[in-house]
Amino acid sequence: MRIREWQDILQDVVDRSVDPEGWRAAGGQRAGGVGEDLYLGHPNAGLYHLKTYAKNPFQVRGVGTHVARKLDDEIGSYLPEKDFRDGRFAVRNPEEKHPEENEMEARAKRVEETIKAHADAPTSGADLFDDVMEALESPAFGPMEFDGYDRPDAVSDLAETFEESEKLLNEELDDLIDEDEVGRGFQ
Repeated sequence: MRIREWQDILQDVVDRSVDPEGWRAAGGQRAGGVGEDLYLGHPNAGLYHLKTYAKNPFQVRGVGTHVARKLDDEIGSYLPEKDFRDGRFAVRNPEEKHPEENEMEARAKRVEETIKAHADAPTSGADLFDDVMEALESPAFGPMEFDGYDRPDAVSDLAETFEESEKLLNEELDDLIDEDEVGRGFQ
């Protein structure tokens, strides 16, 4: 298991050649410390685990790893089902160079047509989200169960299932937090 910078893990997610709608996620507060836990899973890409914290209002730091190569029935059961509509997420890769003007116009037209189609049809917000993500060519999006104030049972269960990665990622994140003196407060 390789522990890496959290943004490198997200880049792996972006670079995966899998159905972008197949991703699911679960996250919440980190147990016993500053920060959050996030699990991103796809049946053909496996499961990724990230631990992050806000160093300041403008900078997020963290670590992550690829904990499983495939989502089996047990691991997949901890993530929300595809039709879960209480929360959604998307990952978008920032472009290294600006696209040509005609490409930007084509993207804007696709998004505009998508929004017009939804304005004329009785669809849900989740359907609009899916269609806009497809129009934007987002490489990963889907349902997400996230609690910003607590730790969902699914996240705790995944932490128990991948106990070794949980321990190693906590140690690495604690080192970052100590290095940044985030837990020190004002003196």
